[in-house]
Amino acid sequence: MLDDVIASDIQVIKSLVLSELHSVLSSKEFTKPMKVVINQLIKVSTCNLNQHSLSFSTNLKNLSTAIATASSSKSSYLLTPELSIPGYGCEDHFLESDTELHSWEVLATLVNSHESNCIVDVGMGIYVNGARYNCRVIFGREGIVMIRPKTSLANDGNYREGRYFTAFSGPTFAYTLPPCYTSLLTHPQTSCPFGLTPLKSLDSITLTSETCEELFTPSSPHITSSLSGVQIITNGSGSHHELRKLNQRLELIISCTKKCGGLYLYSNQRGNDGGRLYYDGSSLIVLNGEVLAQASQFGLKDVEVVSATVDLSEVDSYRGSRPSFGEQSRGNKTTFITLNTHITLPSTSPRHERTVSTSSPLKLSTPEEECLLGPACWMWDYLRRSSSSGYFLPLSGGADSSAVAAITYVMCDLAYKEYSTKTNYEVNETVERIMDGKVCESTEILCGEILHTTYMGTSNSSIKTYERSKNLAEKIGSYHLTANIDDMVLSVLSVFAKCTGKEPAFTSRGGTKREDLALQNIQARMRMVLAYMLAQLLPWCRGKSGFLLVLGSGNVDECLRGYLTKYDCSSADLNPIGSISKVDLKSMLKFAADKHGLTVLREIVEAPPTAELRPNEGENEHSQTDEDDMGMTYEELGVFGRLRKIGRCGPVSMYKKLLSRWPELSAEEVAAKVNRFFFYYAVNRHKMTTITPSYHAENYSPDDNRFDLRPFIYDSSWSWQKDALEALVENERVGFC
Repeated sequence: MLDDVIASDIQVIKSLVLSELHSVLSSKEFTKPMKVVINQLIKVSTCNLNQHSLSFSTNLKNLSTAIATASSSKSSYLLTPELSIPGYGCEDHFLESDTELHSWEVLATLVNSHESNCIVDVGMGIYVNGARYNCRVIFGREGIVMIRPKTSLANDGNYREGRYFTAFSGPTFAYTLPPCYTSLLTHPQTSCPFGLTPLKSLDSITLTSETCEELFTPSSPHITSSLSGVQIITNGSGSHHELRKLNQRLELIISCTKKCGGLYLYSNQRGNDGGRLYYDGSSLIVLNGEVLAQASQFGLKDVEVVSATVDLSEVDSYRGSRPSFGEQSRGNKTTFITLNTHITLPSTSPRHERTVSTSSPLKLSTPEEECLLGPACWMWDYLRRSSSSGYFLPLSGGADSSAVAAITYVMCDLAYKEYSTKTNYEVNETVERIMDGKVCESTEILCGEILHTTYMGTSNSSIKTYERSKNLAEKIGSYHLTANIDDMVLSVLSVFAKCTGKEPAFTSRGGTKREDLALQNIQARMRMVLAYMLAQLLPWCRGKSGFLLVLGSGNVDECLRGYLTKYDCSSADLNPIGSISKVDLKSMLKFAADKHGLTVLREIVEAPPTAELRPNEGENEHSQTDEDDMGMTYEELGVFGRLRKIGRCGPVSMYKKLLSRWPELSAEEVAAKVNRFFFYYAVNRHKMTTITPSYHAENYSPDDNRFDLRPFIYDSSWSWQKDALEALVENERVGFC
């Protein structure tokens, strides 16, 4: 009886379904010709931006320039770097409410002035319900479309995002925009979506974001987004330069679209935003594993926009050709937030605007180029933002100080080439300030105004290092002096003898090791004293205004070993090679010798490294060599450094790894080398708390920076903040009148 009832019900349902289907098929709406979308042409842009922490006026100017460039090229979407409004390196300033307040003010200015159809994606920190998030803010002509918070934070190496931000997890919700933002708007808006839900335009183009670190996580957002049918993935990033790192980053971006299909936009900061790091640009547009556009890695342009015209139907075609993709994407029911705009190129666009971009070869720098160009660009930002007149370098004729001189020369070469084009306002302004009315006709002339070098010799110095120093200075055009500091050293020793009644001697003259070390250190420290005096007064001597920044020249291996005198020439204003190994520096010097015609650098590379602080007992090269003094080679130091930091090894685990790595050595010899390294590392670690701020290049750098995490280069005008204060003061004045 029950079976008969069920069968009857099923028959009734079938009849109703068939009747409804017939009605739909015969309707006028359904019988109209269907409009089939053959392609979805879209033009998109991404950019390198040189943003400076807390310099809101500069950051606003750069963002406005990038938006104007993308809009004029008819781009539908512009992606900018991570935290592009306040700057990525604000560090503990992210904890201050002022930073977010000024970010909202900049955002309101951008939204109010935005008149094109281009959708813009910027970055800033936002405080919501007791938590601060690292966010992407996507806006158009009508205001904010959506705020997308970061879900995975970078908390390793140089990154401490967890100190300032919270990783977001949860559903998308309606976020009430703060009064400090809404009160400035010309078009009223009180709320917007806040969360991870993807966007869909009126012409069914779908897109979503992931931010920097999320690309590197095991379960990246781009995977689930792609399987949900999202066509465009954007990644606003703040990724710093390390030797040999760029290829890893780019391979991840290329491989993710090769595996999942889709259009991937990557934007990165470029430049020094106030600390040790240099962000190396290389913003990308990638389609289905093919690079369509790539911005440069190094350079002096504050804004660099690259664009590509893409047929998004190729995304569906690419994914549809892979049955495994269809199997894994089956059943995904993603909801989308409607983006109230069409972002495809109109069919009426001129033919040249509808030409699809083709793939281009990936551009990667060699390690030697990275060692030259990265620190050079970092130094240029430091020079212009500190408003200094140039640099001072104690030039010893050795590999390290010569490497710094070569990097500074390359910096001048980059600046001169930009200056010659007369198109880079920021470079032109800085060059003209430094030249102070003089004509700049070559790299060497500019180098002669910026770089001041001095050979600081003693009776322990050799004629060969003096000649190398002089020849290199002449070749690069630096303003060069020679100083004999014996009188300074003897004066200190005379004071010591008068107050103690003792006269120390070198071991070769019958003294103890303690006396010998003290006599070496006083020479090194006198060089530092003279360096700072020359840095302050050389511009005055030359009839110029301003001051010079002192350059240090200790490499990462010497810092790791502690093979330096505390408060000697290692105590400078900044150190371009402080995180570059001796091995890489030698390769870089050979490259610079060929690339820039600095042939004297080859002679410098081939000479054994020496401090020249003890009396020379030989006739030719100095008898005191660095590697003998350290008790280990520079190659060994590089191995120790990588195992200590990157391999996270203590003495025991390092010993075990080196047994197989150095099979030519006995177990006793390996253990002795490990013990020697950890002894000197431990007893000299205190030097790292005073080490000169160094360009970051190697991720085994021992540079110590623990507590007050704020930039050490500021935009000292504080122009945005000063204007805000003046407005507040004016409000108070009017209120009291």
